[in-house]
Amino acid sequence: MSKRILLTGVGGFISSHCLSHVLVNTDWEVVGLDSWNHKGISERVSESKHYQDNKHRVRIYTHDLNSPISHVLEHKIGKVDYIINFASDSHVDRSIAHPSIFVKNNVNIALNMMDYARTVNPEKFIQIGTDEVYGPTDGIHNHPEWSPIIPSNPYSASKAAQDAIAISYWRTYGVPLILTNIMNTFGEYQDSEKFIPLVVKKVLKGEKITIHADKTKTVSGARYWLHARNTSDALLFMLKNVPIAKYPESSRPERFNIVGGKQISNLDIVLWIAKIIGKEANYEMVDAETSRPGHDKFYGLSGEKLKSYGHEFPKNLEESFEKTIKWYVDNPRWIGL
Repeated sequence: MSKRILLTGVGGFISSHCLSHVLVNTDWEVVGLDSWNHKGISERVSESKHYQDNKHRVRIYTHDLNSPISHVLEHKIGKVDYIINFASDSHVDRSIAHPSIFVKNNVNIALNMMDYARTVNPEKFIQIGTDEVYGPTDGIHNHPEWSPIIPSNPYSASKAAQDAIAISYWRTYGVPLILTNIMNTFGEYQDSEKFIPLVVKKVLKGEKITIHADKTKTVSGARYWLHARNTSDALLFMLKNVPIAKYPESSRPERFNIVGGKQISNLDIVLWIAKIIGKEANYEMVDAETSRPGHDKFYGLSGEKLKSYGHEFPKNLEESFEKTIKWYVDNPRWIGL
């Protein structure tokens, strides 16, 4: 029997890719929620060929998860087997500029989705989290699941709060939770405030690119990167293959890091993008500790647990990165050109 899955923030970058991935790789029905007041863009859904070919399997409702899901909307949504909670503000600089509004929004989303989940009782609930809750690494050693939580900025603090709320509902109410911590994700349709599309835009316009570095302004930070469809594939794998840990048999819910295959410095990312486009990169290394308070130079997670369950990412990093950059060049309106 076909499943029904609810994706929150369906007009967001990763969630819209997940929608396409589910439509291509399953026969499931999909329900999407989005407020369209934050960073959700309806064209991420409507312009997808996979959505166009499978409209009959998709229902999308407008709702701001700062507010609870009403009984009326709950009835419209109907029974759901799986929930993936993508909805969140996710930009570090905005969280630093407006911390109170930012954190309250993300906390309210977690509370309202957990209240909804304990009412409708899905088979599995995946909470989307970030690598940033663990804080920085030394650039060599990577955080395994359940490392100490040491967020460095209001964004990562709000995501740590979401995780903590979800864990409490898992233990107190039996919400069938899987936590995820995801490293830097790229792909088509990403907001132009994010690093990769922002660099593409600046390279095309010949503008100066600011690269966060150490105090000497010679060594840039580094991240692991993965394409949004690889992220989506990992989430679909968990829904199909990972059993739910239950309290009190387990002292904690399942938690998985979703990690790209290669750590790449921010400088190398800029030079790689410029090479693909065929233009010189005009860049400046800046002291990150001064330009962005709470900045983490290196992020790194261990992806060994997910590998041990038998998961392999379907997309090659180099091929998907080049394809993504060329897509932005061919679709400049997505980066405001």
